[in-house]
Amino acid sequence: MADKHRIQFEPVGIEMEVDEDEKILDAAFRQGIHLMHGCREGQCSACKSYLLDGDIQMERYSTFACNDAEVAEGYVLLCKAHAFSDCTIELLNFDEDELLGGIPIRTVGTTVAAIEPVTRDIVSLRLKPAEEFDFKPGQYVDLTIPGTDEHRSFSMATTPAGEIEFLIKKYPGGRFSGLLDDGLAVGDELSMTGPYGSSTLKDGHVLPVVCVAGGAGMAPILSILRHLSETGSTRPVRFYYGARTAADLFYLDAIRDLGAALADFEFVACLSESPEGAHEVGNVTEVVERREPQLSKCETYLCGPPPMVDAALGLLENHAVPKDQIFYDKFTSPATDGA
Repeated sequence: MADKHRIQFEPVGIEMEVDEDEKILDAAFRQGIHLMHGCREGQCSACKSYLLDGDIQMERYSTFACNDAEVAEGYVLLCKAHAFSDCTIELLNFDEDELLGGIPIRTVGTTVAAIEPVTRDIVSLRLKPAEEFDFKPGQYVDLTIPGTDEHRSFSMATTPAGEIEFLIKKYPGGRFSGLLDDGLAVGDELSMTGPYGSSTLKDGHVLPVVCVAGGAGMAPILSILRHLSETGSTRPVRFYYGARTAADLFYLDAIRDLGAALADFEFVACLSESPEGAHEVGNVTEVVERREPQLSKCETYLCGPPPMVDAALGLLENHAVPKDQIFYDKFTSPATDGA
């Protein structure tokens, strides 16, 4: 049996226990402590923290998330870190309301209710949970690949009541997405674990909302829009969606209907390769740059391919947007995430 150690989190004064063979972030989830996190794969730096005292070793991670100089100084990625002594860790990024008040992570069975293509490479997968499954708008879950111990992570596009929809980009040779063409059928069972993710809509906030998405990154933004619509929010909302051509746009009617239920809503489709009709021309971040002069006074939600998210983060930094007004997920490559 693996040795156990105590972890003290500062400046919040929370303690927990961790086994040497489990990662610190997973141990926190197990004990109902919801630390900030994103990809859980050592790719995004959302869980980056500082080791004040103790012995920690990390599994393989991306040096873009935590470079060699930072590691030498004492920075660690909790999603890849194992403790080999009692440790004191300084949390650099945390939400006090979430720390001990997040939704418990659990595994539930689901049944495939529908599989429908929405573009040439994005598929809508609808699952019916065997029991009530709660989550916050903007979160994601792990879906287990049938017959394996592997999983892939996908964001919810709906709110918790009833069936849960996922928008999944297909990749050549994808272990999970390949099943959407041949391997999964209505009535099949899938195991779902979650919810995960800190890029969630914050209830009680009043700033205007700017959503920026690309590809299957539309999913968590739709979840956020549906929640705002269902709760009768009066916050101004602008949704920028980036695609290559008009053929890559989808759910335009659904977005229009959601917007009609909001007090102040605008949807802007941005086409980078083949501009058509009334859509904006250029990459989505270029369009946001020219249309949003007051980004520092907005709450911004980003989701999409890493290059899009990186470009958007650079734009927000140039506009001096406070970090506590920025929420984002990156959809990583098939080698690491969700193919």
